[in-house]
Amino acid sequence: MIDAATKALTLQIYPMLGDLPASTLDELLASATYMKVPAQGMMFDENQPCMGFPLLLSGSARVIKAAPNGRELHLYYVLPGEACILTSSCLLGRANYQARCLVQQDLELVVLPPAAFRVLFSNLESFRDHVFSRFSERLSDLLQLVSAVTFQKLDQRLAAALTTRSSPIQSTHQALADELGSLREIVSRLLKNFADQGWVRLGRERIEVVDATALRRLADL
Repeated sequence: MIDAATKALTLQIYPMLGDLPASTLDELLASATYMKVPAQGMMFDENQPCMGFPLLLSGSARVIKAAPNGRELHLYYVLPGEACILTSSCLLGRANYQARCLVQQDLELVVLPPAAFRVLFSNLESFRDHVFSRFSERLSDLLQLVSAVTFQKLDQRLAAALTTRSSPIQSTHQALADELGSLREIVSRLLKNFADQGWVRLGRERIEVVDATALRRLADL
């Protein structure tokens, strides 16, 4: 059960829920659970069953594929107002998770039980469109990721990652390595090489892009 303020915030961030009849909405939210999860926490892990559908109200999380040796491949972020496509897929297919979700910034969320998600998906076209829209976007992102991992060298992928963000970039070398599915030492060496060529300026947990044109030229090779 969630309170009136949380209900109002949920409807503000996920306005399609307002298309439901008031009685149906109240019934669904009565079965929902309000949660807070701190940064660095884990939302779900590989091979776990899906216990519900998260509606993010604040914070952010990222979904990764982890290897037995500890290396990680970043798949996508989940932000307020979005749908986690892996959760949607697991609920629709009644399957376990095949990846891991880590909290990046403190999360505030409402979790709908599986039965409530299926009611929404079956009966509310705007919610169904929302979920399918996220599937389309994430599939496109993942195809780009597969292409980059298969056909691009790490220095090209790093250059591309730097040019898609606003400078200065507040990030650790480890965070970039996790996102690229590499090792911190390798990313640090590449960043130092970029800095030696005058393309970036490095600081403590800070990267300033100095020559975006050169980085884009490398990324497009």
